[in-house]
Amino acid sequence: MTATPIGDFHVAPTDLPWKVLREGYHFKLLRTCPVTGTWVALFRTVAGASVPSHKHIGAAEYFVLKGKIEIRGGAERGGITASAGDYGYEPNGIVHEKTHFPEPCEYLFINHGPLQYLDADGNTAMVLDWIGVQEKWDEAAVAE
Repeated sequence: MTATPIGDFHVAPTDLPWKVLREGYHFKLLRTCPVTGTWVALFRTVAGASVPSHKHIGAAEYFVLKGKIEIRGGAERGGITASAGDYGYEPNGIVHEKTHFPEPCEYLFINHGPLQYLDADGNTAMVLDWIGVQEKWDEAAVAE
């Protein structure tokens, strides 16, 4: 996967390997764009996986292909539980506490800017932009 300029682009995800982002969390990077800062990936998680607290610096969109995602504690806690077939939009500036995957999940994620990961005190722990995602893809091991 390489960075792509604005224009027509096609990739067959079946031609890409799943790579390890971290234990229990794999991804296929479909596109990064240095012009817009957008990046697009397929993610696959095991049951119990999570994404740490983060703030969106740019909107994001997701489409759940399999499983469930519990955002802001899930529907039982006033948040969102997104199931297979569900689409969601996350506006610029929104903060999410830990996002949880109660069962194995696959989802398409389109991010229109960086993610600012937060520590327990709400301070910036890391900012992940299209360059960082591309570097993670380039360096990641192929999942077994």
